[in-house]
Amino acid sequence: MKTVELERTEARTASSLALLVICLGYFMVIVDTTVVNVALPAIGRDLHGGVSGLQWVVDAYTLAFAGLLLTGGALAERLGGRRVFTAGLVIFGLASAACGLAPSLALLIAARVAAGVGAALLVPSSLVLLQAAYPTRAGRARAFGAWGAIAGIGAASGPIVGGLLVTGWSWRGVFFLNLPFAVAALALAGRAVPATGPRPRAVDLPGQVLGVAALGLCDSVS
Repeated sequence: MKTVELERTEARTASSLALLVICLGYFMVIVDTTVVNVALPAIGRDLHGGVSGLQWVVDAYTLAFAGLLLTGGALAERLGGRRVFTAGLVIFGLASAACGLAPSLALLIAARVAAGVGAALLVPSSLVLLQAAYPTRAGRARAFGAWGAIAGIGAASGPIVGGLLVTGWSWRGVFFLNLPFAVAALALAGRAVPATGPRPRAVDLPGQVLGVAALGLCDSVS
């Protein structure tokens, strides 16, 4: 009996740790959608950017993120959730560092595109990993509830944290903010995140290109 109870306790601990790592990655992604807005005036002054250029600092991330979500999901199922999640963390962390070090607006926008690619890998793979970490319906419901709550917390805290960083340090701090979360998630991912087997699923390249083009057209019209 004690052995069974111990196994249950270990399983709950492993699932909770996996949820923590997954939520760390998701928190970064959501914060990055709102934290940059308050830094735009400072970025414009420092990098001599106009309104259209500063708009692309925001749009480059959101377009790459939204446009590649379907591909990220297909890759997570095809290659395995943990592998894609880890790749997303590495890309997102490196892109955030590049944003913080960017000497020009053009390089900042390019790094924001790369961050959006990392985010598009992180979010769908985190859903795959949650399903693997919580096999029961009740446990999965609680995990998805916590995962969804992280989105609200990240979106709400982004402008506040961004304002504090810009005022107390520099606009570059809103990008360096992601690095501790990325490093912590990477350090824990190898032993905390469950491995998921690859599934045979093709990536719909024509559909993906069409989706990115449609999102870009909607953004240009708006």
